Amino acid sequence: MSDCPELSSQLSSPCQLLVFTRYPELGRAKTRLIPALGVQGATELHRQLAEWAIAQGRQLQDRHREAIQLVVYFTGSTAQAMQTWLGADLVYRSQVQGDLGEKLYRAIDRGFAQGTERIVVIGTDCPSLTPPLLAQAFHALASHDLVLGPAADGGYYLIGLSHPIPELFQDIDWGTSEVFSQTLNIAHALELSYFLLPILSDIDRPEDLYQLKIMGR
Repeated sequence: MSDCPELSSQLSSPCQLLVFTRYPELGRAKTRLIPALGVQGATELHRQLAEWAIAQGRQLQDRHREAIQLVVYFTGSTAQAMQTWLGADLVYRSQVQGDLGEKLYRAIDRGFAQGTERIVVIGTDCPSLTPPLLAQAFHALASHDLVLGPAADGGYYLIGLSHPIPELFQDIDWGTSEVFSQTLNIAHALELSYFLLPILSDIDRPEDLYQLKIMGR
């Protein structure tokens, strides 16, 4: 992995990697997987996926420590509980009220207001997301307004911006198979320059679980 040009090429601009997740509460995490895995199993899978995503972010941060800040936007518990779970070395912030678009944009806008020049946002549902892909997203933002990682279910597993673009988070049918296409349509309407990462699968529904077997998890 160290010889990957996207990973080894150093980032010089202030960057933030925002990870959206929730505390692994029984019955509140991965609810669409409860029929297949049970309450305990769905919660445990959520915990493992979240820890995996954080580990990928930490690996990237270790190689670009002067440039990348890792921020966890959470719901379902307190910052203290999140620190106990994921470690006290990360920045934790509560997600705001509102739909997913409001949560995402408020977090992104806050980052840019702090002087960040490139922001990448991920969830914790995509176990195929790796440090080289994250690095590729940050590097692409040097020459693009927008980076998107399209998910196989029609959503996206990653969004990155080089400046605030609130329109990308408005009038989106969140949680549907139209999210990616609607976002791309807005980008075209605004004449944004954009970069697309490979299509990857999220683990959201029982039919997605086969992906874990393919990846040996």
